[in-house]
Amino acid sequence: MAEESVIMSPVSSESSIALREQANTLEFLVSRKATKGKVKREVEKRFNVKVEKVNVQNTLRGKRAFVKLTSEYKASELATTLGML
Repeated sequence: MAEESVIMSPVSSESSIALREQANTLEFLVSRKATKGKVKREVEKRFNVKVEKVNVQNTLRGKRAFVKLTSEYKASELATTLGML
């Protein structure tokens, strides 16, 4: 049985751009059922990067995940690959 994707889309806003540049962190809209562990596994598998930390936030618009990459990977390079720049 295939595992359902928890990442819905990347977020590109002024605050997410600042996070990407200053904290090497990407922001994604994720499924309401997503957990930190599921988000970490999917980001590492889908984008071939190592994740240092994941924070999730429930909002009225949905659930957001803030994914901090390890220092050997650059969030700005991944954002370019995803077409966020």
